[in-house]
Amino acid sequence: MEERNEQQEAQLEEEAAQEQEEDLGKKVSAKKYKALEEKLEKAQADCESWKNQYYKAYADTQNLRKSLEEETRSAIRYRAEGFLADLLPALDAFHMALEAPPPTKECANYLIGFGYIYNQLIQALASEGVSELSPKVGDRFDATYMHAMEEVEDESVEPGHVCKVLAKGYKLHDRLIRPVRVNVAKAKAEPKEESKPEEEVPQA
Repeated sequence: MEERNEQQEAQLEEEAAQEQEEDLGKKVSAKKYKALEEKLEKAQADCESWKNQYYKAYADTQNLRKSLEEETRSAIRYRAEGFLADLLPALDAFHMALEAPPPTKECANYLIGFGYIYNQLIQALASEGVSELSPKVGDRFDATYMHAMEEVEDESVEPGHVCKVLAKGYKLHDRLIRPVRVNVAKAKAEPKEESKPEEEVPQA
């Protein structure tokens, strides 16, 4: 019984193969051929269009991913910017207190403790990428990180140089948070020559 079924399956396969060969040998009408050719061209054009759209979408996705990664890195790198801006008045107050000469010995002892606290703050900020900008008196004025509050006549400093540092500047990595506030020396104004009154010519 099983052998008979196998023979029938083999016979059916042979008949199907013969029919396929006969179909391959048949001629197709010019109209049908033209329609099939147009259908093939449309399928190829659609395939090319979808391929281009895929490449464009892939490129856009890659650009978006790179942009988001860059924004994330920047946000992490400069995350302390707002906090630092709020902290600057307190740092200025510390600096002013430490620069002032203590009136008594007891105040001097307090200032030592304030100095430790100030240094700890600066070290904590430095670990986040914060650096102080504090030029010295006599340094050339640099507008890239300095802000001139006033021009002052000062013979001890060359014109165009810092004659007094009013407030330190701060930078977060490579971003300027606040410029250094300074006074800049200017050339001394030359006294104006007083004009002598014209002598009256005696009339004859």
